[in-house]
Amino acid sequence: MKHLKKLAALLLAVVMTMAMSMTVFAADDGTTTTKSDTYKLTLTGTAEKHTYEVYQIFTGDLKVNEDGSKVLSNVKWGTGITYTGTETATEVAEKLAAGTMTIADLEDKLTLTKPVQTVKSSKDSTDIDGLVAGYYLVKDQNGTQANTSDAYTKFIVEVVGDTSAAIKSDVPTVKKKVRDNGETTWQDSADYAVNDWVPYKITGTMPSRIADYEKYKYIFTDTMSQGLTYDKDDAAHKAVITIYKNASDAESNANGTDVTTAFTPTVTPNTDGTTTVKWACENLKGISGVELTKDTQVVVTYYAKLNENAVIGSKGNDNEVTLTYSNNPNKGGDGETGTTPKDKNIVFTYKVVVNKKDQSNNALAGAEFTLEKKTGTDANGKAVYAKVGDPIKTNDGTSFEFNRLDDGDYRLTETKTPAGYNTIDPVEFTITATHEETSEAVPKLLTLSGGDKKTGGVTFSAGKAEDGSLDGSLTTNIVNKKGSVLPSTGGVGTRMFYVFGGCLVAAAVVLLALKKRKEA
Repeated sequence: MKHLKKLAALLLAVVMTMAMSMTVFAADDGTTTTKSDTYKLTLTGTAEKHTYEVYQIFTGDLKVNEDGSKVLSNVKWGTGITYTGTETATEVAEKLAAGTMTIADLEDKLTLTKPVQTVKSSKDSTDIDGLVAGYYLVKDQNGTQANTSDAYTKFIVEVVGDTSAAIKSDVPTVKKKVRDNGETTWQDSADYAVNDWVPYKITGTMPSRIADYEKYKYIFTDTMSQGLTYDKDDAAHKAVITIYKNASDAESNANGTDVTTAFTPTVTPNTDGTTTVKWACENLKGISGVELTKDTQVVVTYYAKLNENAVIGSKGNDNEVTLTYSNNPNKGGDGETGTTPKDKNIVFTYKVVVNKKDQSNNALAGAEFTLEKKTGTDANGKAVYAKVGDPIKTNDGTSFEFNRLDDGDYRLTETKTPAGYNTIDPVEFTITATHEETSEAVPKLLTLSGGDKKTGGVTFSAGKAEDGSLDGSLTTNIVNKKGSVLPSTGGVGTRMFYVFGGCLVAAAVVLLALKKRKEA
């Protein structure tokens, strides 16, 4: 392969070795011993599913001096390569050592034709045996890392004995976080109510070999569940993309460069109700005024609205992201790409179920309720509440559901009371939820309670789905008692009125009779 790209750092060992010992190119003076053994090269930090090609760039006679140092004399071109220049291998090596030829000059005149070995990688380390003394280029076979989550590697290593080399094929990473309502920290889960705007943050990093790329494609792909709505045209909630020099600046939002216009957004509704949003930059290195290093971070912040399709309970509303990136610096960044594993988070939402009962625990129709959430306090320290929405009633009007709530303080008020029953005092209670905030996998972990009840003496119980997970509901029974302003019909009080009334009538009759007798 012609035009090997920017191996300056990786070829430095070649130049330094040659510069340090000009005897590398000397004829045998009889003071050293020629070695013709073969050696093993161990690649460390390797991952599975790589195919490494090994090309011999320089070969020669290995000399071991009396002090144990090793040099290569009678330098020749290796096998399986073609040098299109006019210089001999020794002349090229001398020019490299003297600095009169750059590694880029060498790259432009080298063509790789046949590797001396092709090796399948193993996890953690990979051995390449049977190498004679020389300098070798090790690279991923073309086409083997396209559309993977890894990157191509390429480096030159000196082999004058058994040796090892660390693979440098690291790739960028992507992380997605969500911020809970009223909080400042970013985490892996949160809870929100319907119509709330949920803030998200996506952070992408750079590979250590970013300097080897001439172009660098960078595409965020975000898939939102059917319970989340994204509006790319909403100025207050659309994405803002910022490049920071390092992680510290990204964390503190300092010294950032707004590059939103360098990314093209696309929003695609999917047949399963989810939505895919992409922010794509075809060449991150082409953005004017931006210098990319291994420490650079790209941050996307945006909002999505929790809608009426949001799933209630432990299943939650997933949101996941991947990053697609150029992964072949050997081609300058053109063509092939890799994709990171998915990173996800989750937003929970809940419901309160109110069952209306009478004193005998029978379902009671005819009531109406209003649920309000505490939003703060006024200037006098008095709690301020806002209505959360109308409930869904059963057909018989005995049960009420307030759907898609988040945690917090609430007040339940009976706004209509069944005839003949007393109105309850407002019930204040707190929805308390606990879920995983830092898990990378974001398990469907949720605990839920209506604890810290303040008035009314009511209790709440958390409902469960068929699989045993919490279904996100808190259920309570609200009991109305019959009116007691007047005694109930047919009771003891009524009979007492009858007896008392009869006595009054009898007394009136006796008084009337006595009056008539007196008059007579």
